[in-house]
Amino acid sequence: MKALVFHGPGKSAWESVADPGIQEATDAVVRVDTVTICGTDLHILKGDVPEVTPGTVLGHEAVGEIVEVGSDVRTVRPGDRVLVSCITACGRCRFCREGAYGQCRADGGWILGHLINGTQAEYVRVPHADLSTHLLPGTVDSKDAVLLADIFPTAYEVGVLNGRVRPGDTVVVVGTGPIGLAAIATARLFSPEKIIAVDLAQARLDAAKRLGADAVATAGEEAEQLVSDLTDRLGADAVVEAVGVPESFEMCTRMVRPGGHVANVGVHGKPATLHLESLWIKNVTITTGLVDTRSTPMLLRMMAAGRLPAASLVTHTFPLDDMEEAYDVFARAADTGALKVVLGEPQHDALTVRTP
Repeated sequence: MKALVFHGPGKSAWESVADPGIQEATDAVVRVDTVTICGTDLHILKGDVPEVTPGTVLGHEAVGEIVEVGSDVRTVRPGDRVLVSCITACGRCRFCREGAYGQCRADGGWILGHLINGTQAEYVRVPHADLSTHLLPGTVDSKDAVLLADIFPTAYEVGVLNGRVRPGDTVVVVGTGPIGLAAIATARLFSPEKIIAVDLAQARLDAAKRLGADAVATAGEEAEQLVSDLTDRLGADAVVEAVGVPESFEMCTRMVRPGGHVANVGVHGKPATLHLESLWIKNVTITTGLVDTRSTPMLLRMMAAGRLPAASLVTHTFPLDDMEEAYDVFARAADTGALKVVLGEPQHDALTVRTP
């Protein structure tokens, strides 16, 4: 099959690799029909995630059809159309029993495109398929559904829920890429008084307005002054960091009110300074986190009901074979206006089920 293979920082290629097969009785093999690229994939290519070794197939988000299952898989079968979650969950370890699937210690958590071969390929092996795939209703388009593999549950769980967003709050979202935009969309579910979006790119700020931001500002002193003005110098109740650079994190801690919450979602490749000399007295809560995807079934129901604005986040579509071009467009988002790029092949009328 063809797959996008990581060959070290700054190096990747769409090339032929061996087809995946069943390795454990709880595995499924999925033929990938729709896949997307995540900002985390760009961090990997920059060398920010050293656990990813050369030779690994990248990607952790996909929609496809089951073509083969192990003998212990019970909830999906060949022919099923499924969402492949970015998080793999064994369902048995201490963390999985608590719903903290992202911290699964039984060869789970974030492993696809990280510790094992991922989804940016024609086929992918999905461990612990019963909990790591979700059956998709026919009413949900694959281009929309793939956004539930990562960005919507990540924004909702790590940003909005960790940020303790409540009705009447002032919420600031720093970074209006796909995760930040999904945070704006899901924060609105809690009826905040106002949502302020901060970014460097005007195109992304315009997208934030379309998704429901009440005010926007360019990152820096302008943004901090705007938050101060709109909160009578109090600061925001919840600030979501969705960039992953030291400057944005430190700005978030300056914009939060006493007793407020800073929810870090961004993937950081460098240390950031924690200014305890000013924060220690403010009763500020700072959270970090990897998504658990426990909200995915609920978000899928909301998408099926038309309550999530997923389609507006997809700005570019490509055939699966154009993976390298799609990466280039996504990596140059400031020039191309890319938000979420989706790659996919036409739907097939028949499945070829491979037997052991």
